[in-house]
Amino acid sequence: MEISSMFWEATLEELKQGYIENKDSYTCLLCEKKIEKGIIYPYENRLYEAERFMRVHIESTHSSVFDYLIGMDKKLTGLTDHQKRLLQLFYQGKNDKDIQNELEIGSTSTIRQHRFALKEKERQAKTFLAMMELLKEKDEFAPAFLPVHKTATMVDDRYNITEDEQEKIIKKYFPQGTRKPISKFPPKEKQRLIVLREIAGALEAEHIYKEKELNQTLKYFYEDYALIRRYLIEYGFINRKSDGSQYWVKK
Repeated sequence: MEISSMFWEATLEELKQGYIENKDSYTCLLCEKKIEKGIIYPYENRLYEAERFMRVHIESTHSSVFDYLIGMDKKLTGLTDHQKRLLQLFYQGKNDKDIQNELEIGSTSTIRQHRFALKEKERQAKTFLAMMELLKEKDEFAPAFLPVHKTATMVDDRYNITEDEQEKIIKKYFPQGTRKPISKFPPKEKQRLIVLREIAGALEAEHIYKEKELNQTLKYFYEDYALIRRYLIEYGFINRKSDGSQYWVKK
């Protein structure tokens, strides 16, 4: 799933709660599910008004906003795997001694050093965020870049492409429209990313595909369906069972 512009444009408070309020509904920033206002929603033998049900949705579907954010690619969070693990343990409410024992590293003073380093990172992030917010008021020539899909296996220069460039690539490789076959398979990484994203968007999000069924679906877009299937997996758009018997769109 692509991380929407709605997610990136949300305020810090909206990101922390995981949803935004619209005139007639609440929208989950993590999956874009909408909950209409004025409706009572049942869940596990209880009834909830709309906003409370949105929080129930986040807890039942995403565990928590923290879990969703910590699971994002390191290129998006700026965190190493070790820092992520520490943050998870801090979030679980474990003390320094418990964390030291669980990770089998250094001493409790080592854990305190990590806490200090993370607080320093927080201060730097606040300063940088303030500068970028001020920059928005002045940088009138800043282009809109291609958003990153959440399940991307690698966030790199492939995403260094503007929305205008994306539109041109789509017109080139989908001359009849994005739900029609492609003219050819792109030779360049950035072009492949855009084409594959459009093909992945045509797949049913909640459906489990048998290999033959997926092959037939992909063959509609391009004769070499095996090539498309391989790249969809490589780019993080779909996943599969180890024996290749089932495929599904990654969320």
